[in-house]
Parts: sequence; structure tokens; C-alpha cells
Amino acid sequence: MDAPDTPSPDSPSIKEERIRKITTLYYSRKDIQKALFEFSKNREIAPSYMMESFGKRPDSFQYPGDIFELVKKGATSFHCSEELWQDPLKISTGMSEKQLNELRIGWDLLLDIDCKWLDYSKIAVIAIINVLKNHNVKNVGIKFSGSKGWHILIPWKSFPKEIGGKEMKNLFPEIPRKIVEYIRNRARDEIEKNLPKDFYEQFKDININKGIKCNNCNEIAREYKLVEFYCKNCKGGEERNLNRDDNKEFFCPNCSKKFNIKKSIILYECRKCGINSKNNPTNFSKKIENDLFDLMGLDLILVSPRHLFRMPYSLHEKTALASAVLKPEEIKNFQPKDANPFKIEIRNFLPNAKEGEAFELLREALDWYKTQNPDEAEKTDKEFKPIVLKEISEKNFPPSITKILQGIKGDGRKRAVFILMNFFRSIGMDRKDVEKLLRDWNQKNEVPLKEGYITSQLIASYRGKPIPPPNYDKDYYKGIGIIPTEEELRYKNPTSYMIRKTLRGNYGDEKKQSIKDNFKNKV
Repeated sequence: MDAPDTPSPDSPSIKEERIRKITTLYYSRKDIQKALFEFSKNREIAPSYMMESFGKRPDSFQYPGDIFELVKKGATSFHCSEELWQDPLKISTGMSEKQLNELRIGWDLLLDIDCKWLDYSKIAVIAIINVLKNHNVKNVGIKFSGSKGWHILIPWKSFPKEIGGKEMKNLFPEIPRKIVEYIRNRARDEIEKNLPKDFYEQFKDININKGIKCNNCNEIAREYKLVEFYCKNCKGGEERNLNRDDNKEFFCPNCSKKFNIKKSIILYECRKCGINSKNNPTNFSKKIENDLFDLMGLDLILVSPRHLFRMPYSLHEKTALASAVLKPEEIKNFQPKDANPFKIEIRNFLPNAKEGEAFELLREALDWYKTQNPDEAEKTDKEFKPIVLKEISEKNFPPSITKILQGIKGDGRKRAVFILMNFFRSIGMDRKDVEKLLRDWNQKNEVPLKEGYITSQLIASYRGKPIPPPNYDKDYYKGIGIIPTEEELRYKNPTSYMIRKTLRGNYGDEKKQSIKDNFKNKV
């Protein structure tokens, strides 16, 4: 008689049994339960069962012991929201944006670095950390995902709680997306500098470099599938944006029965323009050339309402490694074995950041985003037309503009470019004169900006229509050491100041009124 076949150690049944044994031992530890519980406060959580399905949503931990009770029922990992809620259990599918804003008390900024190669992902993490340091953001959480990726977290405490008269907690996900896109852009040069010289050559025959581009801005588009679920039991349903290969099962939040799929379509979304192929099907086409972030498998922008990520010290089912928290100096030499669940050191993934520590990062990101998206800025002031003054004299420049033109000693050169460029354009100055003034000004800076930066900002600005510079009550001026005079504050905006000074004696009453009416209420 033939001997029965012996299961391979890597067979699904043997591997799953091994993972469950590790899971039971690991989550029985009180220190692990405490770490998960402490981080879960004010967050929506969801257990995962061997990465095949999530538990009911919304959910939350009431006690540290809840974690091990879920493990006894088969939970192998735990995931949580980047959004912070008054009471996560009050969230329900189908809530309006207003209802979600009323429940939300804040959000952490999460950068999800999902790279297929660990060595390359470490280069990306280090580059991103350096970008944050250069913007005075020093207190960040860093953790290994448990497989090949990383999570970087900037705490809610780091951000101002209001911007432009709006509560920051309500500007989710648009503000985090803009910040992440800015960080992605700033980190690109350092990442490329540290890659091997033959990096692009390695992928010349690999189809990974064939993506979909946005015809509007030429950026690589994000590919995802829009799945419409419905529940046969209670007739409820919901839509989810999922990765193309995501085949997880989802359950109805009302009755906990498994959802059925009603419809599933592949879509593309431009991270930069916000355009998607559902509403603009002809906007996307194949992109042949290599893109750094696609080649590395990097997709930093996973910022969306109720998006969940793996909690610190949760296990990863595929590797049986822990999502361990690291210090910046440990990243370079990190190896997966360092995330052995029974040898890791418990650390806080949510650092004690300084209040408003990320203000400079936010400001720089929003300034950059405006220069990259002039059409979007134009929408905020559709009716504004540039004022074509007969005589443009520097003696009529607002004192703040004059002071900026003397040069910037410290930080704020890029914000100054934004102010100057919009001011010059809004008073109808010729493009050649604008360019000359900006280049002359740049040489007066203590550390001049690269010439290429000035060129790129001019190109981006002239793609759209002129918009006024920021009002004096905005943080742009104080942030670069410029304190507007009382006279300037009465005029609200540098352009209105310039108009009033120039109008005196240069125009008839009819023309004066026409110009005033054009600028009225635009600032």
C-alpha cells in the first residue's frame, strides 16, 4: 500500500496553521494588546481574518482584552483609520460629507510606501524623511508594514487647526492629498540620486513601465476598480474603490452578512488634476516612458475617506512578521528578520509632536500645488481680469512687495516667488519684465533659488489666467518675515494698493471706477 502523501511545509493548510499558532502566542502578550489598544483610540478599527475578509465596520476596541477575544475568533491582523473620530461606532455607510465632518475630530497624515523591493523602499523612506526634516517636521512615526512596505505618520497635532477660515479637520482628504503629492515631488531627486546607475536599464523589457497617463497634465494615473456591493439580506449596499487585484470579501455593516458584487469597473484617476475616467473617459491614454514611482511600485497616495492601514504591531499574515516601529537611523540597515514578532521592542508610533510643527510643510505644499494647478486656482476667482495700468512705477509698489524685492535671507523664497509672480501678472506687467524682475530679485537672495525653478514657475503660471496675490491677512507674508503696514492692511491686497496709488492723477473718473469694479470683492 502506498504511503499517504505528506503535506508540504509550504502548503496552504500547514502555513495557515503555523500562522494561527504564532498569532495566538503573539497577541496573548499584554504589551502587544496595550500597544494596539492605545493607538486605536478615536479610530475606526477592523480585524482581518487571514487577509480573506474584514470584520464588521465600524468597530472599536473598548478594552485591551478585546484584541485577544477577536484573535480567538480567527482574527490575524488589525487595521485602523487615519481619520480620528468622536465616536467611531456612530459612523455609518452612506453618511453625507457634512455628517462625516461633524463626527471627525482630526486626521493623521499617512504616507503608504508600498514597494516591491525592500532596498528601494528604504531609499524612498530615507528621502521622504529628509524632505520632512527640511520642512522642520522632526517628530514622525515610522514603521515597517510587515512585508516590503513602510508607513510614515505625521500626527494631527503637527498641523494648524484652521486654514483660510476653514477647519482643517473638514479638509479631508483634499489637504492630505496635496501634501503627499508635494512630498512625492520633492523626494524624487534624492531617490533617483541614490538608485543604482543601471536602475532604469533593469526595467527596459518589463511591462511595469507601461502605465496610463492623464492627457490633461501627462501625470501617471492611478488605476483602481470601483466595486458596487449589495446585501441580499437587508437590501443595503455601498461602493468601494479597491486595488485592481483586491479580491477580499466585504460584509454588510448593518447585518454582517457577506456582500454580493453587483458591478465592478476598472477606472483611472489623475492624482494631480483629480480627473477620473468615469466622468472623463477620453482623458486617459497609454504612457510608454518609464516613471520612477511606477517602476519602484510606489503609490504614496492612499488618502481616502475611511481608508484603513495596518496598525503598529499588528502581524502580517503572509510573512508572520510584525509591523514594527523603527527609528530613522535604523532604516538603512533594517532587515525583515528584525521584525520577528517575539524579538521586537515596543515603541510609540504616534510621536509627541510639537503643536503646529508641520505648518511650514503645509504652506509650502499648498503654494506648490497652486503653481502646478493654475486652472484650479483660477476657479476660485473666475471673473478676475488683470489690471492693465498705463504706467507701472516701482515707487507705487506696496511696501511689502518692495521689501520682498530686496531679497530673502532665510526660508520663504518659494512663497515669495508665488507672491511676486501673481502681483506682477495681476497689474498687467509684460511677461519679459516679470521674468527679468524675478531673476534680478533671485540674485539678491541670501541663497538664490535654482534658475530652473524660476523658469518652471513662470511656465506653470502662464498656463493659466492671472490671479491676485494672497491677501495681507494670510500667513504668506508673516511666514517670510514681512509685516504689512497699516495702510496696506486697509487695502487688503497688494494689487488693490497698487491700483489706488497708480490711479491718482493717471486716469479719468470713469476709468477709475471701471478698474475698481473689476477688482471689487476679488480679494
